[in-house]
Amino acid sequence: MASGVISCKTLKGKDGDVDTATLNDCDIVGIYFSAHWCPPCRGFTPALADCYNKVVNANPGKFQIVFVSSDRDQDSFEEYYKEMPWLALPFAEREVKEELANKYSVRGIPTLILINAKTGETTRADGRAAIAGDPEGAQFPWSS
Repeated sequence: MASGVISCKTLKGKDGDVDTATLNDCDIVGIYFSAHWCPPCRGFTPALADCYNKVVNANPGKFQIVFVSSDRDQDSFEEYYKEMPWLALPFAEREVKEELANKYSVRGIPTLILINAKTGETTRADGRAAIAGDPEGAQFPWSS
């Protein structure tokens, strides 16, 4: 079901393209709207990466994040994505980015939407607050 959340076939992974169908194997998928030029994003991304790594180590295969960039160009996207341990919507997928932002009513960044990968339902629209309140990831999957 999670692959239906993102209307493109492949995502960018650290080792190449990844089929969006791999998201179906997770319990929770985070859609992370962020940008290199955004100071609050630059502050939150390292904390999110730290929590993500802890959750993934404790719950292998249960959690994935997809970075959706609001950067202004491909180079900024690439530079920022180097700091992230998760997947990304390819920068060229601007229409998909807009679809996702509209679907989840994103009004600012950073925004982290947590989705039940099995049902496609949003479990937390305030994923940033969930992570800030649980930096160790002990309360994963952060049900509202």
